[in-house]
Amino acid sequence: MTSAPSRAPGSESAAATSRRATFAAFTGAFLEWYDFWIYGTAAALILPQVFFPEASPTVALLQSFGTFAVAFLTRPLGAIIFGHFGDKIGRKPVLLITVFLIGGGTFAMGLLPSYAVAGGLGAILLVLLRLIQGIGIGGEYGGGSLLALENAPRGKRGLAGSFHQLGTPAALLASSGIFALVEQLPQDQLLSWGWRIPFLLSGPFLALGFYIRRHLPETAAFEKDATEERSAPLLALLREQPRAVLLGIGARMTDAVTFNIINVFAVSWVTSTLGMDSAMILTGFVISSAVQLFVLPLAGRVSDRIGRRPVYLTGIAICAVGGGLLYFPILSLGNALATWAIIIVVHAFGTGLMFSIQSALFAELFGTRVRYTGLGIVYQGSALIGGGPTPAIAVFLTALAGSWWPAGAYLLLACAISALCIWRAGETFHHDLAEPAPVGAGQDVGVEQGQGAGS
Repeated sequence: MTSAPSRAPGSESAAATSRRATFAAFTGAFLEWYDFWIYGTAAALILPQVFFPEASPTVALLQSFGTFAVAFLTRPLGAIIFGHFGDKIGRKPVLLITVFLIGGGTFAMGLLPSYAVAGGLGAILLVLLRLIQGIGIGGEYGGGSLLALENAPRGKRGLAGSFHQLGTPAALLASSGIFALVEQLPQDQLLSWGWRIPFLLSGPFLALGFYIRRHLPETAAFEKDATEERSAPLLALLREQPRAVLLGIGARMTDAVTFNIINVFAVSWVTSTLGMDSAMILTGFVISSAVQLFVLPLAGRVSDRIGRRPVYLTGIAICAVGGGLLYFPILSLGNALATWAIIIVVHAFGTGLMFSIQSALFAELFGTRVRYTGLGIVYQGSALIGGGPTPAIAVFLTALAGSWWPAGAYLLLACAISALCIWRAGETFHHDLAEPAPVGAGQDVGVEQGQGAGS
């Protein structure tokens, strides 16, 4: 196979490699989020009875959710480890490992012995697999993004990055459909072998993703980078671009907080406070994910034309108004169509406009030799700060006030932080990812390069 440096820009070979790299990035994102949705659903509905049947229903559910949470503990570690090697030796070898850890972990979970067969051994192995899988997930986002972005032409990075992000709604739709089918089985068959089917189906997805990545060359931007010093990318990142790290984490706060407010916390709120069935709001997110399949590539393409900043700021504004002010009053109406409409507005369009271009935007903040590490820290750091604690914070605040408005105010605060960070980061879509020297975050890249701000 012809190496990346010898491909002429714009040649048929380079274009074909870009398309295959984008599809390879999509398969990795699909695997990552397929695992997330499959495991989250199983942890709530199946695993308490399979692995913790001796405990009371409440304790069993808490134990099951504990196995779900442990993967988040090792994600930052995975971002650091795989970011280090991805920036030091290349994106491709690292991504072959991360896709195997994610897909292989999910497949292995489908083979674990139940409590009835091996006692507590199955639960112990489950936790071990989740910890290992979390390390793989922590390294997947940064490398998967760069697989698409560093092979894409400058004017199509937003579109390429959006196809990588399409793995999230596609995985939600696939996992929801598969679980809906297996739940039609009789209860005894579902608990004995039916629940394993969604996990084992990760095997074919893994084989496809591994095969595609195995036959891809190293990314063009990494091979073109003339920087010789590749030791300690994390130290170089923190020394040279700490501001870019902080701006990236702050910029993603709205996305992380909004999703956990309108989904995780809201599901609990409508059932405990309003006494409504959670099925209505969950159905709304399935519909919204289908809408996102069209919104994400459109937003990515628009950002290639007018810049990342206006698209991202529009998403923040939608989340502020729709999520912070209108979401809970509309949920209180108890009307299915109104609920689905506001979910589509806030989730598909609000978070969708941001989510679509995050990988391109964050990649453009960092130089090539620290880009993998930078992306991983921004994504996993914002998830740890803005995503993980948000439901608990929202529950605490609303309990104190006896109303939904503190949760809305918390979301508005996140929107203000993200808007300020995006504005300070400047426009980035003119930045050439193959440049060896990083461009400082907070500067208008287009103006610095004499190309105009682009918007």
